[in-house]
Amino acid sequence: MAASSPSSLAPPAVPIELHAGNRDRLVAALRDHLSASGRPPRGLVLLQGGDEQTRYCTDHLELFRQESYFAYLFGVREPGFYGAIDIASGQSILFAPRLPADYAVWMGEIKALSYFRDTYKVDMVFYVDEITHVVQDSFGDHGKPFLFLLYGKNTDSGNFSKPASFEGIEKFDTDLSTLHPILTECRVIKSDLELAVIQYANDISSEAHIQVMRQARPGMKEYQLESIFLHHVYMYGGCRHCSYTCICATGDNSAVLHYGHAAAPNDRTLNDGDIALMDMGAEYHFYGSDITCSYPINGKFNSSQIIIYNAVLKAHNAVISHMRPGVNYMDMHKLAERAILESLRKEQILQGDVDDMMAQRLGAVFMPHGLGHLLGIDTHDPGGYPEGLERPKEPGLSSLRTTRELKEGMVITVEPGCYFIDTLLTKVRNDPSSSKFFNWQEVEKYRSFGGVRIESDVYVTAQGCRNLTNCPRETWEIEAVMAGAPWPLPASSSTLAASENGVSKALS
Repeated sequence: MAASSPSSLAPPAVPIELHAGNRDRLVAALRDHLSASGRPPRGLVLLQGGDEQTRYCTDHLELFRQESYFAYLFGVREPGFYGAIDIASGQSILFAPRLPADYAVWMGEIKALSYFRDTYKVDMVFYVDEITHVVQDSFGDHGKPFLFLLYGKNTDSGNFSKPASFEGIEKFDTDLSTLHPILTECRVIKSDLELAVIQYANDISSEAHIQVMRQARPGMKEYQLESIFLHHVYMYGGCRHCSYTCICATGDNSAVLHYGHAAAPNDRTLNDGDIALMDMGAEYHFYGSDITCSYPINGKFNSSQIIIYNAVLKAHNAVISHMRPGVNYMDMHKLAERAILESLRKEQILQGDVDDMMAQRLGAVFMPHGLGHLLGIDTHDPGGYPEGLERPKEPGLSSLRTTRELKEGMVITVEPGCYFIDTLLTKVRNDPSSSKFFNWQEVEKYRSFGGVRIESDVYVTAQGCRNLTNCPRETWEIEAVMAGAPWPLPASSSTLAASENGVSKALS
């Protein structure tokens, strides 16, 4: 992308067949499960979509975003819908809200049911107030229709999905336990059409990160960097939603893992010499991205920033080079920890045997979060801990959002980090069994450093993996792009810069 061009991308049309394919995979999985458990392969999957919410007691409507499981199966943008899938035939049905006449005055055209049938490529569309009648009349051939409802725990939030509820539901037999784990597992493996949307979200987000990188200057506010990102992904990428609240942390704020919330609202002034940690990702057609770039605000890495940045980059690259089907993600987390601890020991920030540090769980002092998480329609996509897989208890490992073995078709983030967090450093200093590994004279030089995180979204292939994120990662690439060089760098420039970087390392 040339420096003078704001974007090389255009928002793509997303085929609604993406969601039809998701429904087909769910039906196949349910049939297999019911057959294996000796149950007849019939019944209706019934989901309730999201409803619009007002801000507290006011009439201010918050911008609606569809409930994720419903979005996965139907791709419906509008609120107030229900959706059903007949397991025996595979037929799909939408139930639309019956809108009042004055909706046309305030909100726009009231769409005919045929519009929703044609737009979302389902077999039938009725009104929500017809659910009981339609289900009884059309799917009662074998007696009382059986409804599979979505109810289960999200292992990241601890919250439970909301099963569909409507007037007359007591007339049907319902199952609250079968659907959730099967549908969640369907979401873990991405289809080619899903992957294409996730790739686009990565492309426009990578491009926006580069715009932020180029425009960052001392004296700006963190929220101005956030604004540059949000403008780019919406103006040029058509992304009205972000995957999560932007983290635009500079200086010691970069050691705050989830900075950017209401009590820490990206409002610090950027100073010359600050490290920036920019964790931002756009969402397109429900599917998200999650990318973190770290770099010096003034465009030139100082010696301390190079040490910490390259420690994290070494971990990031080591993990990606080892990822393939069958690899356990907790092992990848430990690989990242080891790479960071080895780098810190090399720079005499730590001392002693790295194996002993690992046994003492010192990696969690510098990287208290997990290495990554599944990514898709949700930033923290579900399925990280299927039934029977327990979350580890040890520091750092307990923060892992999954400890699964990787499978072909997964999209997962790789986001190692190294942070100097006062609370954790003070705690470890007061523990003689851990404190002995620290060269405290060196550590003190980094107490106000903040932190570095490097995050890419990675697709697991049959033989390895593919990085979907396209941002400058090497220090010399970042410096070149911040100075105005195009990205990707021309081959000749890359070769020269890499050579010069090797010379400077040899001299340092």
